[in-house]
Amino acid sequence: MTVTAANANEQLVLDFFEVLSSGDLEKLRAFYHDHSVWEPKVKEIAGAGKHIGMDIIDKFLAPVRGMFEPGDPKIHVQNMFSAGPFVCVESNSTGKTLDGLVYDNDYCWVFEVSNGKIDAMREYMDSHYTAKLFGME
Repeated sequence: MTVTAANANEQLVLDFFEVLSSGDLEKLRAFYHDHSVWEPKVKEIAGAGKHIGMDIIDKFLAPVRGMFEPGDPKIHVQNMFSAGPFVCVESNSTGKTLDGLVYDNDYCWVFEVSNGKIDAMREYMDSHYTAKLFGME
């Protein structure tokens, strides 16, 4: 199934996932402003908490993406809907870790968007799967 955008906010989110899947972290900076927040909704594993502004890329995404082969993981959008500034996405992420382990996790994302930028995003995933795969238990 190919998911298409119904409005500009949905297109921004699809564009974001395309760039994130490419691994081009510098290009991701265009999606954020100094007060943007990325909050993985997990507890007691690496990456938990709120990441703000360009720390999203420098202190959160760079180390996380560094655990995977270059260009992984890839995000596959399965469903998307929106209301006003909110965009909700169901997705699956696949790839390989630097150790050659297969990564295959389901996600739900809630974005808040304004003025062509991501104000906030909440990331929900199977954190037990992630912790077990990376030996964080």
